Amino acid sequence: MNLLITGGSGLIGSKLIKHIKAENQLTILTRNPKLTEKKLGNGLTYISSLEHLSNLNDFDGIINLAGEPIVNKRWSCEQKTLLESSRWEMTKKVGVLCAASQSPPKFFISGSAIGYYGRQDSQVIDEDFDKPNKEYSHELCATWERLALDIETDKTRVCILRTGIVLAKNGGALEKMELPFKLGLGGPIGSGEHYMSWIHIDDMVRGIMYLIDNSDCSGIYNFTAPYPVTNKVFSTRLAKALHRPCILFTPKFALKLAMGEMADLLIYGQRVIPMRLQESGFQFKFTKIEDALTDLYRN
Repeated sequence: MNLLITGGSGLIGSKLIKHIKAENQLTILTRNPKLTEKKLGNGLTYISSLEHLSNLNDFDGIINLAGEPIVNKRWSCEQKTLLESSRWEMTKKVGVLCAASQSPPKFFISGSAIGYYGRQDSQVIDEDFDKPNKEYSHELCATWERLALDIETDKTRVCILRTGIVLAKNGGALEKMELPFKLGLGGPIGSGEHYMSWIHIDDMVRGIMYLIDNSDCSGIYNFTAPYPVTNKVFSTRLAKALHRPCILFTPKFALKLAMGEMADLLIYGQRVIPMRLQESGFQFKFTKIEDALTDLYRN
């Protein structure tokens, strides 16, 4: 297939590209083509802007993973504008190009996050859940998803990836979380009773490939492992995988002071399950957190 991928240099995009580049023709949209080529290798087409394209007739599918990392910086007004524009404007541009195409892509797979649901208690949440907490993460994802779903036509199916915490050995959230544990300072946040919905990077990539290959898949999909765990359980399992103690805890107020509003992503959680992926026939390789962490740290 001839695919256009945005956000290809990120954690998910770079792993996906390594899996599919041998069998497909890939065009990577990136702000820094030279740096991204150094990371992903040659044999791919790199572009720095969608302005180079007048339509998307040549592409079989689009995978839209672009977006400023949400935990990169404190959520100042300036940073919120960057978070929004990097997601919303990119999706709008793809929509305009799809509308200008006589033979548009057959599928459009677009990123989102379980932040759509906002902070929730221990209630199990699947894709039918319709009572999101109206906070910033919800508003960010809701607009992003609406812009993506507007692209859907009888010629182009749309799949939305509501992604949980992606666990990978190098990069992403796990790299940030493991440092205090390696120093012997790790432990739960607050009481540790809030839920963490996670997914192993291999299942993330396999899930995207599954949606590409199955033309009857469309709509919203939770990209989380079937068994979310509390922050306390996650902390215990991570400490064990790193052969470190888990005896301290991080007070909520300390995170609030250090991170501001963004700390809500760590202090509160959601108990999300991938109902639609499983009902469609997708089988996870890593369903339990201990198995995922053992795999990531086995070397």
